[in-house]
Amino acid sequence: MEVKSIIRELRTTYRVFKYKGEDFFCPFCGNSSKGFLPIGLPHQAIKDYKIIGAGLRNGGCVKCDSIDRDRLLYAYFEFELNVLRNNPKLSILHLAPELMLSKEFLKYKYKRYLCTDKFMPGYTYPKHTVDMDIMDITFPDNSFDLVICNHVLEHIPDDIGAMKELYRVVKPSGTAVLQVPISPLLTISYENPEVQTDHDREVHYGQYDHVRIYGQDYIRRLQSVGFTVDKISITQKYKSFGVIPEEDLFICTK
Repeated sequence: MEVKSIIRELRTTYRVFKYKGEDFFCPFCGNSSKGFLPIGLPHQAIKDYKIIGAGLRNGGCVKCDSIDRDRLLYAYFEFELNVLRNNPKLSILHLAPELMLSKEFLKYKYKRYLCTDKFMPGYTYPKHTVDMDIMDITFPDNSFDLVICNHVLEHIPDDIGAMKELYRVVKPSGTAVLQVPISPLLTISYENPEVQTDHDREVHYGQYDHVRIYGQDYIRRLQSVGFTVDKISITQKYKSFGVIPEEDLFICTK
């Protein structure tokens, strides 16, 4: 075993011991703990706009490094939508797949489970992920029963164009779960064409690779391309998973 792997295992073992407890539970690795590890960014814009799904918070699993917003999706797919099981009729498109969540889907047999991401120099991607741009999804109309797009649209300059593509490939009566970081304080999403540098995006949006802060018009943006949108909250049911209490799910249908 490589030295790096040994050190990583020792660190994980120490963290599990340090956080030993029964208050919280990670559904990905099955570890119980008294809390979660600090994650997120400390930038002022996140604090000023109270952006949900971003910012410094205790949300990382001490054993498997899953994060709070991914555990919320697990709860929805496993217990609310009931799709984490064999289903040979189900076609799923998962954009920018979260490692732990995609591992759960890969345990089961579907008609199609496709993970895509736009490959960028300097980054590595899971072997089960294929290079595909959200602006040009290379599948026919009405191809997928379920589309998962978690914290992607805030990176896309033409988010309405991306939403149109997502709407196009969802089957009639299909479901798209389209999560973004969102501010409860903004009526209208904040975008500034003068913000062009990584530093300025960090100052204005709270992260160097974000191009907007979504506000409460997010649902209207989704509806503008044809989606019917239900905003639901299930966090009280799954508090033990260490989810973000204020995070809603945006469930879109065609």
